[in-house]
Amino acid sequence: MFESARLPQKMDKKTFKKLEPKIRESLLVPQLEMIEKKNFSTIIVVDGLDGAGKGECVARLYAWMDARHLICNAYGDPMDEARLRPPLWRYWRDLPAKGETAIVFGSWYQQVLRNRIYDQTDDQEFGNELAKIRRFEEMLANEDTLLLKFWFLLPREDQERRLKKIGKKKNAARHVLADWAALKNHAKASTVGEEIILETSKGHAPWFVIPSQDPEYRDSAVGQTLAREMKLKLADGETHSVAAPPVVGGLKRKTAVDAIDLTAKLGKADYEKQRDELQARLSDLSDRRRFSRNGMVLVFQGNDAAGKGGAIRRVIRPLDPRIYKVHSISAPTDEEKARPYLWRFWRRLPRRGHIAIFDRSWYERVLVERVEGYAGHGDWLRAYSEINEFEEELADFGYIICKFWLAISASEQLRRFKAREDTAYKQHKITDDDWRNRLKWDQYTIAAGDMVDRTSTSFAPWTLVSSESKHHARIEVLKTICDRIEETL
Repeated sequence: MFESARLPQKMDKKTFKKLEPKIRESLLVPQLEMIEKKNFSTIIVVDGLDGAGKGECVARLYAWMDARHLICNAYGDPMDEARLRPPLWRYWRDLPAKGETAIVFGSWYQQVLRNRIYDQTDDQEFGNELAKIRRFEEMLANEDTLLLKFWFLLPREDQERRLKKIGKKKNAARHVLADWAALKNHAKASTVGEEIILETSKGHAPWFVIPSQDPEYRDSAVGQTLAREMKLKLADGETHSVAAPPVVGGLKRKTAVDAIDLTAKLGKADYEKQRDELQARLSDLSDRRRFSRNGMVLVFQGNDAAGKGGAIRRVIRPLDPRIYKVHSISAPTDEEKARPYLWRFWRRLPRRGHIAIFDRSWYERVLVERVEGYAGHGDWLRAYSEINEFEEELADFGYIICKFWLAISASEQLRRFKAREDTAYKQHKITDDDWRNRLKWDQYTIAAGDMVDRTSTSFAPWTLVSSESKHHARIEVLKTICDRIEETL
């Protein structure tokens, strides 16, 4: 694949100087339109061989484009914050908003490339890592991200010549050491790079191989490619969510949620005894040294007024406040709407040894957004697989995942709604949205059933809890969390 790109590509400086204003205009026009419309973001992945002039090319892009809407994110070896979270966390954290362009040095390909060059991964592991990257990039593309990947190619003799030239500069020694090490693996890096490109160049995330012997040709090739792809993306028009088709009134379908036994009860004395025992057990488990090498993600979903908040309070009571954080998830902000859907959850992931508790979560896409038509039909259907892949990433990293659906009957919900309205210190808990959602009880039940069926996995199973009796629900939640931690430790 690289053979044709190894042929000399030249552009004399006079031609380049004449062409440069046109390239700049061709980049600025679509960039400014993108900034104005804010209907997609752009990510430019810069990769390839050391000494090929990646930094110089990016500097040229900054000169040609509106630098106020360009972000350059450079990643080296993960520091403490990144090492304590899943590998993709730092890339999700830094995703650009719609209308913005991010240039990425040291992308999600770097560790995969390095491990393969130094024979630290076998064929199967290499293939699995590339499959994860493909899923990640497909998710970005589906969420209105223009993803362009440039591989800068340079023959070994040119690479060696450039590194010698860089090495003669003052204070260049430390910068060049790593590059000289890379030079020794030029052939292997080229081979692995070609494998990566063949496996991960897709229509929604293409690779562009850039011959880099001649700086003028290199930079003009990148500039013109970027301008062309931005114009094509703009020509596609703005993406509009298509409201989910209304559910026909009276539709009844039995789901896993319907099968929950709501008759389970627990007396106050038994509840208090078991609660105290389980809270002491949870405190001990979370203090163990082994737990500090894992971490935990707790998800609470359920019918309105099913007691999610009360269950969460019983979970956190025995915990050290320094190791947990409760995230109450509501409608996305403008900042969150400007990025891929899972962005706001990736950035809230806990460090190793810590616990993130989500009062509502990423499942709102297949519940509220599905039923109310905030997400298009294709968006919420796609979300099932995206959520499973997200949770698999968390489990592979070592997080213990517990997901709870707290269920009550329609009559019990009505009783609790009225009690909230009649009690001064509970009135803030009841809103007009709660009453509106109640009118779509059957639709929410079907959506919840589909959610459980499609996202209950071996690494992140759903626990369906009868919450008609709050005492029973709280004990089930505490017991499940303790059991899951013990199974892992």
